[in-house]
Amino acid sequence: MNLLSKDPVLAKLSLKNPIHFLALGFGSGLVAKAPGTFGTLAAIPVFLLMAPLSLPWYLALTFISVLAGFYICDKASKDMGVHDHGAIVWDEIAGLLITMIAAPAGWQWLAIGFLLFRIFDILKPWPIRWLDAKVHGGFGIMIDDVLAGIFAMLCLQGLAYYFA
Repeated sequence: MNLLSKDPVLAKLSLKNPIHFLALGFGSGLVAKAPGTFGTLAAIPVFLLMAPLSLPWYLALTFISVLAGFYICDKASKDMGVHDHGAIVWDEIAGLLITMIAAPAGWQWLAIGFLLFRIFDILKPWPIRWLDAKVHGGFGIMIDDVLAGIFAMLCLQGLAYYFA
């Protein structure tokens, strides 16, 4: 059983290229099944490194990850010749970081944030689905996950308000 995708278009990318390495979520996007979920899992160590930061620093780094994602995702997509290939998971990393803005500390909150983000990313309620279909390029790859992250963050904050 091979866990890595055998999609031939992935041969156009190299983990030695820093842009490709980031776009592929440190390699997590190469998983054959559910690369978006594995990309979101790859975001957890990034979040844990950022969690101790003050809110302004956390927000700044999250904003930088989104801005950089426009370029990273666009470049990898163009290098592959495929728009929004499933292996490009930098958008999931940025989406989880958005979800976890000002989240309460604790593994249970991280798990809830993870699940909420995956739900919004997979189901793509309006306007996420519309943006995903209509907006292209690096911005298009990122914007649906940014919005999914915002929706998930709002839900997480609501849960934290009542249960934390």
